[in-house]
Order: sequence, then structure tokens, then C-alpha cells
Amino acid sequence: MTTADISTSRAGIWSQRLAKRARRVEQTPPAPIEGSLTRMVGLTLEATGCQASIGDYCDVIAGNGFRVESEVVGFSGDRLYLMPTGDAQGLGPSARVIPRQRAGTVRVGPQLLGRIIDGGAHPLDGLGPLECDSRVRLTGKPINPLSRKPISEPLDVGIRSINSLLTIGRGQRVGLFAGSGVGKSVLLGMMARYTSADVIVVGLIGERGREVKEFVERILGPKDRSRAVVVATPADHPPLMRLHGAWLATAIAEYFRDQGLNVLLLMDSLTRFAQAQREIALAIGEAPATKGYPPSVFARLPQLVERAGNGAEGSGSITAFYTVLTEGDDNNDPVADAARAILDGHVVLSRRIAESGHYPAIDIEASVSRAMHEIASPAQMQIARQFRQTLATYQQNRDLIAVGAYQRGSDPRVDNAVTLWPRMQKFLQQEIHERVDFAASLTALQNVLADSGGGKPDAARPA
Repeated sequence: MTTADISTSRAGIWSQRLAKRARRVEQTPPAPIEGSLTRMVGLTLEATGCQASIGDYCDVIAGNGFRVESEVVGFSGDRLYLMPTGDAQGLGPSARVIPRQRAGTVRVGPQLLGRIIDGGAHPLDGLGPLECDSRVRLTGKPINPLSRKPISEPLDVGIRSINSLLTIGRGQRVGLFAGSGVGKSVLLGMMARYTSADVIVVGLIGERGREVKEFVERILGPKDRSRAVVVATPADHPPLMRLHGAWLATAIAEYFRDQGLNVLLLMDSLTRFAQAQREIALAIGEAPATKGYPPSVFARLPQLVERAGNGAEGSGSITAFYTVLTEGDDNNDPVADAARAILDGHVVLSRRIAESGHYPAIDIEASVSRAMHEIASPAQMQIARQFRQTLATYQQNRDLIAVGAYQRGSDPRVDNAVTLWPRMQKFLQQEIHERVDFAASLTALQNVLADSGGGKPDAARPA
């Protein structure tokens, strides 16, 4: 090779390197424009001089060098409204506000399985940093509703009354409605242990901090923890982190669904998510509309819930259970009413039933699964309807029966309900550590009504 050839070769190499560096410079985003903190009122920080979009993160640097992570939640003219994701102690006037790059995304991957993280995707379990390669949007990407797979397969949740009378489909979104202390979290834990799923994603949003360790150690246990991801943002976390916890849990579930896996998403609770959005909205000046809830709360709820469900053909599914706190046991509470409208079914827990020592305290008459008619056989639908009618007949005449005012023989339907009542009560009760599979649930339902014309031994086969 001549000297000229060597020079030409070297020139080509340097030309390629130069072009590569030029492309890298073109792809590098411009340096962020810093601003300064001008005002702080309540939970809201106000900054001027910097440029950022809604959902972007900013670092607010205090005088001692301490960084407070904040998110842009609103703006007015050249002023940005930010909400801190952590403790804002130490901030003062004119603190530097530096926008971050690549905000609004989160790293996900199989490395999340078996881990416990907070709303910022930071590990809480002391098992070291997370090394995830994939990155997804925290608020998700909408799915074309026409490309979603229909709900066509029943899901075994291991709870007799739900399997047989409120059959849940894979990819369905269901709410557990109850007041405080009625057993929502315990019922959610039973579903976590007994439901068949490839991956379990648990979002503990705005609940008691002690429940995090209890849920991981007592409810999940070592066996189920290896296939679970727990996102915990307890009640003492800032409202923005509680929002992020719900979004993050859903984003992780979406990632595994896109890998073709069947995901069980458990979120406790949807009400705390709504309350966090209310705190943020009121802090930035949004006017309250319905019982103190601003309109943005009712816009956020469907944006979160609609991300669950079946994916497109070739992908997996997200079966989601959301607990909904009905304040004052009022099932017409604004959040409960909005959630009931956007979910695919609701399981109502009754304080009256719970106080009688009946567990799980499911009010069958007030509960419904909107997908049951698509996934249950006609025989099962018939016997479930007969059970509901018999239960309703007894409840309507309960006071007369209790005081002895009802005379046996007056109404054959009431006579039948009185005869079957002890068996129906026993059927609806289930111990916390007792699992009843789908087939056994249908068999037990048929046996309850066998002597009242409830059908032949095979009348309640699964679909």
C-alpha cells in the first residue's frame, strides 16, 4: 500500500468519525435554561426564567446545595408551577431551578420482579440499584379501542362467591367498594395469593405505611414475591408521589403485558389517587366542582383505568382490581360514583355484613360483573340468577322472619328462601387462607340450590 493510499484510508476513517460526532451533536438536546424560585405557597413552588413543559422534572437547588426534585404541574405566562416530590425543607428565595432532560419516562424490565420500589422507581428493599434497559412513558400510550382483544376467558380468583356469582374475565377491570375497616385490603390480598397470573403488580397508594411490609411478607410470601413488583407510596408521601405511584404501577403492568404476559394489577386505593390529584389541583388554583373535587380529578380517573385491560392481538392482558373507599359508607360518593361508571364491574363490601362476623363481607345484591354474561355458560347464568333471586327474597322478608310474623306456607318462594338461607350463608363465607378453585365454586353453587330445583349435577359447568 502506497503512502497516498494510507493517507486516503486515514482521511476516510477521520471523515466517518467526524460525521458520527456531528450526528451526536445534532441529536444532543440544548442545554436547559435555568430559572429561579420566586414563591412558595403551601405545596406549590413558583419559578421564573426557565423553560419546561407539563410533566417535566426540575431540580430546585437550595442554598446548602440540597436538591429537591419537582415536577411541572402548571404555568401562567412566564411562571411555572412546580410540585416537590419530596421534602422541600431548606428552600429559599432565588433558589436555582434546573429543568431535567428525558423527563416523564421510567426505566422498566424483568429486573423489577421481586423488588419493592417507591413512586420515583427508587428501591425500598435494600437489594441494590435497578439495572433496567427499557424506558417507557410514565403516563402510558393510549391503545386503539378497536385493536383490543375482547374479554372471553374466565379468571379463577380463588374466592367462591366471586368465581360463581360475579365471574371475572381475564383483562377485566373491577372495583372493590367499601368503607374503612370493612376488609378491602384483606380481600385484595386473597386475590393476590390465589389468582393465576404470570406477573403481579401491586400499587399501595396513599395507605398506611405498615401495610407495605405486611403485604410483602404475610400476603405475598417468598413464592409469589418472585413474580411480583410492589410500588409503595404511603400516606405520608407528597401528593405528587402518590400520583406517580399509581402511574408507575400501571406502566410496569403495561410493559409486561406488551411482552405477552398475563398481569394481575392490584391497586389500593383508587380513592387515594383521586385525593392526591385534588390536593395538587386545589394548590395550583383549580376551582372545586363536585363536593370539593376539581374537574381534573374526574379526568384523571379514566386516564388511569383505561390503561389496564387486554392488549392488541399477540400481547398479554392486565386484569386490574382497584379498591375504592366509600367515605361514610356512601356508595354515591363522587369518586365511587365516577369509578363505578368507568370500571367493568364492582364488588361491594357491606359494613352490616362484616359486623355480623360474615367474611368476606360481599353484598351480592349490590355487586355486579359486567363481563359475566360474555364468559359464563347459560347454565351458570341461570343458577346464579336463581341464587340472587332467592337471596333477595329472604332479605326483603328478613324483618318479618326475624320477629316470627311470617307464617310458613304463605309464599312458596319465601319458604324456599328460609330453607336455603343457612346453606347460602355458609356458601358465601370463606376463610382467609382457604382457596376455592373455579370448578369447585360452581359445584358448590349448584349444590346449594340442588333441593330447590336449581338444576342437574352438571347444570353449572364453566364456559
